[in-house]
Amino acid sequence: MSPAATPPPRPGLWAERAAAGLFFAAAPRLPRRLQPEPPEGLLPWEHLAVERDGGLDPLGATWYPTSGARGAVLLLHPWVNGGRTYFHRRGRIEALRQEGYHALTVDFGGFGGTRRRLGFLDIEVEAALAVLRRRAGDLPLHVWGVSAGAYWAHMVLARRDGVLGAMFEDVSPHLLEWSWRMAPVGRPAYLFFRTTLRRAYRYLDIRLHAPALTVRAASYVGGGRDRGVGPEDTRILAEAAGARHLIVPAADHLGSIQLANQEVIALALDTFRRAEDELSGGRRAPSRRTGAP
Repeated sequence: MSPAATPPPRPGLWAERAAAGLFFAAAPRLPRRLQPEPPEGLLPWEHLAVERDGGLDPLGATWYPTSGARGAVLLLHPWVNGGRTYFHRRGRIEALRQEGYHALTVDFGGFGGTRRRLGFLDIEVEAALAVLRRRAGDLPLHVWGVSAGAYWAHMVLARRDGVLGAMFEDVSPHLLEWSWRMAPVGRPAYLFFRTTLRRAYRYLDIRLHAPALTVRAASYVGGGRDRGVGPEDTRILAEAAGARHLIVPAADHLGSIQLANQEVIALALDTFRRAEDELSGGRRAPSRRTGAP
C-alpha cells in the first residue's frame, strides 16, 4: 500500500483541547482502576512505562516477548474498563507469539489509574510505537487495534512511516457518529461540536485518513449486527484504504473475535505476513502455525 491522499491537518491546540473536552465528556464513563497482573498462561511478560510529554504520569504497558522473533505488534485496546487487560483473553497474544511476534499492550490515558491528556489520543499511540521500536530493534512493526484503539491508530499511520501492517477490528469511521447512534441523548452536544469545531470534526473523520495509510497491508473486521459500526462502515473504510475486510454476520460490537476467533486471528497474521512479503519482494517466511494461510 502507498499513500493515496493527504490526511486532514491537526486542529490548533485550543481547538483540539476544546474538542477533546467535549468528546470525552460525552464518552461512556469508566472508573479508573489498577490493572490486574496478566494470567500465568501469558508468561513471560514485563511491565513497562510509556512516557508522555507535559508532565503527565506514564502510561502502563506490558511487553510479551517471544523467541526467534520475526516482528513486533502493538495491541491497542477498545473503550472498555479493563484497558490493556482486554488482551488477556481471546488468544491474540498467544497466536502472535506462536507466529514469532513480540507483543506490546498499553493503556490509553484514563485507564489503569493514569490521567487522561488534554487532547486527542493519537499522540499516545505515537508514544507507544516509540517504545515498541526501542524494544523491537530492527524488526518489522505492526499495529492491531480494536474499536477506539483502531480509531486513534489511523491518524498516526496516515502521517508516519515505520509500521508495515495493520489490523483493525470494529472501528467507527467517526466516533461522534458512533455516539450519535448509540447515545442519542447527547445529540445537541454532537451537533454543537460539528458546527463550531469543524476543523477538529474533520480531523476525527478517519475516512479521510484511511486513503493515506502508509502501511503495506491492512485488514478490517466488523460485525453484521453492530449498531454503532455498521457493515457498510467497515466496507467503506477498507475500500478507502485499499484493504481487505471481513464481516462476521452474527456479531455485535466486539463480538467478531468471539464468534469467529480463528478466522479473525488468521486474517491478522496473514495481513502482517503479506506486509512483510511486500517489503522483502514476495519472499514469504514459513508460518509457525499449522494451517495458517
